[in-house]
Amino acid sequence: MHLLAAFTVLLAAVAASGRRTTKRKIGERQLEAAKRWQTSNTQSQNVKRGGVQNITFTNSKASEFYVDGKSLPLVDFDVGPSWAGLLPISSNPNETRQLYFWFFPPGPEGSLDDLIFWTNGGPGCSSLEGLLQENGPFSWSWGQAKPTVNQQSWTNLSSVLWVEQPVGTGFSQGIPNAQNEDDVAAQLVGFMQQFLEVFSELKGKKLYLTGESYAGTYVPYIANYIYENPTLLDLSLQGIWISDPLMSWDVVQEQIPAVDFVNKYAGLFSFNQTYMNYLEKKAAVCNYTGYMDKYVTYPPTGLLPLPGDSVEFAPGCDVWDDIFYNALIINPAFDVYRIWDTYPILWDVLGFPGSFAQTQSPIYFNRRDVKKAIHAPVDTEWSECSNINVFPNGDNSLPPAFTVLPNVIEKNQRTVIVHGLADFILIADGYDFVFDPLSVYILTHWNDLQGFQTPIANDSFIVDGVGAYGTMHSERGLTYYEVALSGHMIPQFAPVAAFQIMQYLMGFRATP
Repeated sequence: MHLLAAFTVLLAAVAASGRRTTKRKIGERQLEAAKRWQTSNTQSQNVKRGGVQNITFTNSKASEFYVDGKSLPLVDFDVGPSWAGLLPISSNPNETRQLYFWFFPPGPEGSLDDLIFWTNGGPGCSSLEGLLQENGPFSWSWGQAKPTVNQQSWTNLSSVLWVEQPVGTGFSQGIPNAQNEDDVAAQLVGFMQQFLEVFSELKGKKLYLTGESYAGTYVPYIANYIYENPTLLDLSLQGIWISDPLMSWDVVQEQIPAVDFVNKYAGLFSFNQTYMNYLEKKAAVCNYTGYMDKYVTYPPTGLLPLPGDSVEFAPGCDVWDDIFYNALIINPAFDVYRIWDTYPILWDVLGFPGSFAQTQSPIYFNRRDVKKAIHAPVDTEWSECSNINVFPNGDNSLPPAFTVLPNVIEKNQRTVIVHGLADFILIADGYDFVFDPLSVYILTHWNDLQGFQTPIANDSFIVDGVGAYGTMHSERGLTYYEVALSGHMIPQFAPVAAFQIMQYLMGFRATP
């Protein structure tokens, strides 16, 4: 009995010791995990980090745009050579409309044969946000005290051109007059013509048009404009990336899937049962309940009906705003771009880390020394999203899912559409309507069929060195991704996944 008692005591002591997780033990495990991640990430990406392939431009005007990567204010490392400034949208000597750009050459193992174009959305939101916080060579994201090297910069793939467009966005100059997406496309192509005259060594490169949010409308129209006017631009368009894109009606991408989204992430919203019962009743009255189960089939059986008699939500059927306002009551830091954010709201050097702009300083691109360093107009007050209406009379174009997208998919080598699953401002389930039956009232198919013919499989997006990172489906030139653990800004929130997706778009890997 004495031996048994002693053994019991020993077992209890061992068990108790095992339950005591100290900060030191956790720290040791974190270091080991970091080593494993770093090793697997390096092996999977196989990209040499640091340094650039410098490009020599023979046009003397190019030197006026040169940015010294050693002298960017508040950046304590060399980001390498780049070129930035304003160029007009036409060759007219009296042209007053100018777009601001920042161009970086590729890293040491990036391709010299390719050019990535990136635009943010809004409409009217600056592409410098994409550069500084998503896919540029240096990163100053939410909560960072200072900038750091971006290991997943898209410059590790090729040259990248960030452009603030349309007119009225960011540092861009002139009075906006675009009436529709064709106007935006024509102005952007006009700018690109001027850009290629100054940086003529980039002519003939393979071009990839990329962007997020409202760029889901910009990019397909720009791509279609290039394809329909093949002599205007001395670049070879290969494909497009649009992430968390606006490409259909708001009722499809926000309203119909909103209550299902709340149910999926009930623990994050934390609504009480009384309010959830109210939402469920409202969704039923508005014909949102069960919409997906009823109408989304593989292959599609026909065109999808709208839940009401309009492309807008019916009176009393704005469930999205209802959810948003009440989410803010429970969590005043609720972020439509990444729903799990809570207090404290992270400091953002660009002043816009979540659902609302914050009163913060310094706003990096409003520093006079920064403006001078990157050849930006010093008298222009920069904001991440412009107070100027870049479409003075509204955007009169139909969503691209109904118009130009099928043509663009057919002409591209590859088309990539990506969505972060933690994004509430544009909801992933809404894209099932857009891509599977290729949207409400669409009158065209792409590559002879309508929508995806087979369902999207769970855990089908495999990231090298990581494993399953969401879902993926590819048919007839279109590849659709849903990225787990990411909100609206995919390259910011899931940079390793974004990098691999871009590798696939550019043909640097054979499989999605």
